[in-house]
Amino acid sequence: MTRRVSVHLENWMALIPFRISRNTWNDFPSVVCEIEQDGRTGRGEGLGVYYLDEDQQSMLAQVEAVASQLEKGIGRDELQELLPPGGARCAVDAALWDLEAQLSGTSAWQAAGVSADPVETVFTIGLEAEPGEMGARAAAAAGLSLFKVKLNDDRPVERIASIREARPDARLVVDVNEGWEFAQLVDVAPALAGLGVSMIEQPLPRGRDDALADYDSPLPLCADESIQHAGELNSIADRYQMINIKLDKSGGLTHGLELARAARTLGLGIMVGCMGGTSLSMAPMHVIAQLADFVDIDGPLLLKNDRPGGFIYDKGMVSLPANRFWGMP
Repeated sequence: MTRRVSVHLENWMALIPFRISRNTWNDFPSVVCEIEQDGRTGRGEGLGVYYLDEDQQSMLAQVEAVASQLEKGIGRDELQELLPPGGARCAVDAALWDLEAQLSGTSAWQAAGVSADPVETVFTIGLEAEPGEMGARAAAAAGLSLFKVKLNDDRPVERIASIREARPDARLVVDVNEGWEFAQLVDVAPALAGLGVSMIEQPLPRGRDDALADYDSPLPLCADESIQHAGELNSIADRYQMINIKLDKSGGLTHGLELARAARTLGLGIMVGCMGGTSLSMAPMHVIAQLADFVDIDGPLLLKNDRPGGFIYDKGMVSLPANRFWGMP
């Protein structure tokens, strides 16, 4: 067996600046790992975990550090020991899944024991200066009916009320990205429930959410920044009713599947999310999405252009492309 491993950097421009409570993106930088064997090439994309200070250069260095082992033929199980959870392992793990699908003739979905059905993704409404601007964005997305709304500590109820007025038909989840204190959560959660919000994601900062263990929330709470991988699951299970699995956090689909099944054994709901990115990032998340209650793989909708041949996005539904892409034989 002869393998060749390569890795390169890419930058995908945002359609409009994408804002959350503590960051703004004008583009989405990524690393792409390619592993060639027997005339087939597996590819994977990683964006990393920005709030853990991952960036393109740190991920590039991690992939290059294990390239020789990959070329000797190590698999996904060995990879879990070689690289820590994060964007580099995510990119390499995805490339191995893709390569395996081509060499074995079995799709990644079949290998994971799930279907490859279309899934409905949220459409993310980024944080804007005024509540009315966010309502206008919801109104403009007339063909979509499931929104994930970014909030901070500035007029969160007013922002949701504006969106609800614009789109009384829509289903809403909100994502605070650690932007509230506990007192604000207690104050605004009942109003958000009254406005028909289905779930609140990561209201409090990671490491400062102990108060949630004794809090009877009127809405399900979903851990995102507070849960990176399965090793942190038991420590947050008494504080949240759901977890957001992002493969850039877990270090790829291999560990993401392990985390999803562990979460279910604890009775936790699952959301699958993304750090942005092209369809190459979304593809392994589409596998996890088959096990999820909420799906947030709208990364390509936030970009000026998606990767050619990528997934099909139609009125919120995400389907496999007609021709071979990631994870297909």
